Amino acid sequence: MAKNLVIVESPAKAKTIEKFLGKDFSVKSSIGHIRDMPKKDMGIDLKNNFAPTYEITADKKKVVAELRKAVKIADKIYLATDEDREGEAIAWHLLEALDLAADTPRIVFHEITKGAITDAIKSPRTVDYALVDAQQARRVIDRLVGFEISPVLWRKISGARSAGRVQSPVMRLVVEREREIASHTASSVFKIKSDLFGKNTGKNGEAFEAKLSTDFADKTSAMDFSKSLLSAKLTVSAVEKKPAKRAPKPPFITSTLQQEASQKLGFSVKQTMTLAQNLYREGSITYMRTDSFTLSETAISAAQKVIEQKFGKEYHQLRRYKTKDGSAQEAHEAIRPTDLNKPEIFGTDGQEARLYELIYKRTVASQMSDAALQKTQIKTTISNRDEIFIGTGEVLVFPGFLRVYDYLSADDKLLPDLAAGDELALKNYSAKQSFSYAKPRYTEASLVKKIEEMGIGRPSTFATMVSTVQDRNYVTKETREGHLREYQLIEITDGKVLESCPSENTGAEKNKLFPTNVAYLLNDFLVKNFSEIIDYKFTAKLESNFDTIATKKAPWQSVVRDFYEPFHAQIDAAADISREETHGMRQLGTDPKSGKPVSVRFGRYGAFAQIGDKDDEEKPTFAALRGKQDIETIKLNEALELFNMPRTLGEMPDGEAIKANYGRFGPYVQYGKKYVSLKEHSPEEVTLETALELIAAKKKLDAERIIKTFADSEIQVLNGRFGPYIWNGKKKGKGQKNITIKKVFGDKSPKDLTLAECEKAITAKPKPKKKSKKKIAKKTVKK
Repeated sequence: MAKNLVIVESPAKAKTIEKFLGKDFSVKSSIGHIRDMPKKDMGIDLKNNFAPTYEITADKKKVVAELRKAVKIADKIYLATDEDREGEAIAWHLLEALDLAADTPRIVFHEITKGAITDAIKSPRTVDYALVDAQQARRVIDRLVGFEISPVLWRKISGARSAGRVQSPVMRLVVEREREIASHTASSVFKIKSDLFGKNTGKNGEAFEAKLSTDFADKTSAMDFSKSLLSAKLTVSAVEKKPAKRAPKPPFITSTLQQEASQKLGFSVKQTMTLAQNLYREGSITYMRTDSFTLSETAISAAQKVIEQKFGKEYHQLRRYKTKDGSAQEAHEAIRPTDLNKPEIFGTDGQEARLYELIYKRTVASQMSDAALQKTQIKTTISNRDEIFIGTGEVLVFPGFLRVYDYLSADDKLLPDLAAGDELALKNYSAKQSFSYAKPRYTEASLVKKIEEMGIGRPSTFATMVSTVQDRNYVTKETREGHLREYQLIEITDGKVLESCPSENTGAEKNKLFPTNVAYLLNDFLVKNFSEIIDYKFTAKLESNFDTIATKKAPWQSVVRDFYEPFHAQIDAAADISREETHGMRQLGTDPKSGKPVSVRFGRYGAFAQIGDKDDEEKPTFAALRGKQDIETIKLNEALELFNMPRTLGEMPDGEAIKANYGRFGPYVQYGKKYVSLKEHSPEEVTLETALELIAAKKKLDAERIIKTFADSEIQVLNGRFGPYIWNGKKKGKGQKNITIKKVFGDKSPKDLTLAECEKAITAKPKPKKKSKKKIAKKTVKK
């Protein structure tokens, strides 16, 4: 029987640690949190200094019961949950739920290796209540926000599910960026680019790309310059060569790992953290939630040995990185492999192996020498102009860390061997109209970088924050096709200046974050009525207050009170806000046919356009917005097109009209009271011929589906996914009832059923399910 019990968070982690500790230790898992505030009630006593009430969650009662049994037979217990604040809180909850002594040993480690685990066992501490209080303050404030603001949102904004202390500022970032993009007015300049070669080498000589030092604001200026080149003399005025260096980046912290894995491997933030957590539990990497760039002396020594053995001493450079953020408390070391002698891992998930390789290379590169470069610049004067052409090149002299981790292109860009005074000639030339762009939309990685810069949240929450706004349908990750745009181009070919207007694809987006219609409304509502919870500086200050609780042992209740009192006053004030104020109505203009106003707004079933006003004698008409349309950017002509539906295509042979339209569940064709979904055609494009083919196919399918119908009754006997059944003819939500025939009538043929038998089966009360008696297996205790 094991004398010592170690309690960790995850089962995978438990198995790994148990291998290292031997037969005198038993390692059990709490499988994450075991206690939380009750689901139905807030669980916070506002009159008693915000005292929280905790209970063992329903899904963890069995886990806690097993842990209590293990505690009773153990001589010594160690709490070994994760080393961040959340892990400290879990350790405290275990202490409380299992009735453990206050001095129960608490062990922490940032890597799951035999050395790290045995060292932790030798030097335990007790639960750090300052860290617990910091986490408790965070949890209580988040609970107060969720419980008090959510009912307000449900009443005021259709589609708004919740707001949160950190998720709302993240949503705001995406909304504000989209509005910046929408308000951007593109301007254009003409950029000049040419390929030049030495006159003495001829046209087959080595050419190099050169850009003009000045852009031109309009086509006339670009044309004047282009024409002047026909008679100009181009001469090299200077050739400058300068040495340059490129230094490696520090090892990964949580945010930089998420960003780099997104850029290099195409992983989502959530996917990266899941894979990293698996690697940590398997003992392959150190703790993955950290904002410290520090490497242990052991890791630095191991890196030096690997680098010198594989590349040589000249490739090693000792580097000790310092963490910029003085409040970094989550962990004590950067993310790195636990064994630097393993450049790869095998026998694991392919995605995990790719992430591990990225972490390995970044760690080793961080201890390598700079890459040495030689940068060359050739300046070329134009005899009849003041502008100059500039060509730049870069040659890699010594690769240094680039041998391992090339996070920028290291391709050599050699320039030809030219000297001042050499004459040059044009090989190719273009003056291209180039348009300005708004700031780019966020990717998951760039959003993480932004929230880290602004101090919103901590490493342990980054992935959750970015995922939550998507789960709540406030932000969507989309890939969108661009559109063709014409641009003006001036070229010199065979001594002549030529003009053209080619097209280019612009505006394409890949895995970018877009706000939904609900996000616009919710953001504006929160900015107006709950400024503090969506204010970037306030959110960052609150994080700083949590740090103060953790480091200076400040009372957590005062931080909660300072937040709650003004917040609750805003909740009370929000009671008088009407729904009309929160639904973002936007006037687009006037309908030329009716002369009535056209507007868009958000309603119970989503965004829609409206012609007319509710106070008019004639009721207004409505049309739902489609696809990627949103109330912020839709134009009058686009809104009016929505009202061209339904579109009449023609008639059935019996004279019944056939119409195409958009519905709640997508585009469709309607004939009489029946519908056919459109999957490969849009209502605007579908032809009568195609519609008739789809209707015929639907009728055939329905005919095969219907086994029997009854005169003067809605009841039908149908073929279904799970066999023949009786349907009472009611639609879902309006008393629909389906009876599986085999359950009631056994092997009787569905075709032989009478109407009376079907009616009896539908009206009969279902038999109560018999509760199965669970057999309790006797447990034997090995002695």
